[in-house]
Amino acid sequence: MLEQRRTTNLLLLIIVIPLVFYLLKTLSFIFIPLISSMFIALLFLPLMRWLGKRKVPRLFSIVIVLALIVLAVFIGVELVQLSSKQIMASDSGFFAKAEVKINDLMGYLQKEFGIAYNQEGSILGQFFEKDNIGSTVDFLRKFLTTILMIIFFTVLWLAESINMQRVLNDTILRRKHTSVKAFMKIENDLITFIKVKFAVSLLTGIFTGLACVFFDVSFPIFWGLFAFLINFVQMVGSFISVICLTIFAFVELETSSVLFFFFLSITGVQVLFGAILEPVFMGKSFSINVIAVLIMLMLWGYIWGIPGLIMAIPITVFIKIILEQFPETKVVASLLSGSERTLKR
Repeated sequence: MLEQRRTTNLLLLIIVIPLVFYLLKTLSFIFIPLISSMFIALLFLPLMRWLGKRKVPRLFSIVIVLALIVLAVFIGVELVQLSSKQIMASDSGFFAKAEVKINDLMGYLQKEFGIAYNQEGSILGQFFEKDNIGSTVDFLRKFLTTILMIIFFTVLWLAESINMQRVLNDTILRRKHTSVKAFMKIENDLITFIKVKFAVSLLTGIFTGLACVFFDVSFPIFWGLFAFLINFVQMVGSFISVICLTIFAFVELETSSVLFFFFLSITGVQVLFGAILEPVFMGKSFSINVIAVLIMLMLWGYIWGIPGLIMAIPITVFIKIILEQFPETKVVASLLSGSERTLKR
């Protein structure tokens, strides 16, 4: 009888898990703002508690938090505008030089490897002329809708209209002490992750921009901002940043030796902050298996696209902490974290 129940539970689990992922993908327009706002609210919960201890009304505390979020968005918009003005103010010599270098490179590839390409017209024009590029107006509409939904859900989290601890207690954990302990663990780990990731990404962006200035690569503000934003995509972001900036510098820099040292510099920035300092600041308790990180990046990237890539690690931390609360799933949690000590037990 017990064996039949286990088999039935296993079959139900096999059916339910794909259904859950299907719903997450289908209803992404709701779940992406909801989960994003949860992480934002967790980041500001310590400030809310601090204001609450000083008898500041909750409504006024929420206004302060929203003002800080608006200020951060305003600074980001100003940086984007500044980098855009820098690009628009530049002469068109870069694009002519890029055309020449890309033609030379494509000619070499055609000669050596037999790769054919259309020599008539502009190579860059051929690259950007796509029929499947979405409408800019539609993109802006979706983006603004997502931002407004994130702000709305953030207010609900901060006002405790949606109480995470209560949700955990009523749905998953069913024990008040365990739910409180798990919630505090989730809050501490995710706040640590967000703070460290922001600091590391900021330093990466600053030093990437300084490297562009030192080697006389155009648009240092833009590339610094790009390195800062793309660094929030765990592991993959560093490779994208180095590859894109190296390709750009290939057009700008005349000598191969300067290009080589520039490549070493931006790679060194990524290694220093991403591979050395970030794990130190995160701490051993936050460690997640590299294989688990790659699997989660692919999974959530497939389900939610770029937002999924950004939130993959926080979601993995959330899942790992929940799995640690049950004896039956501690082995899975230890596999996610790569903890040999837990596996031996």
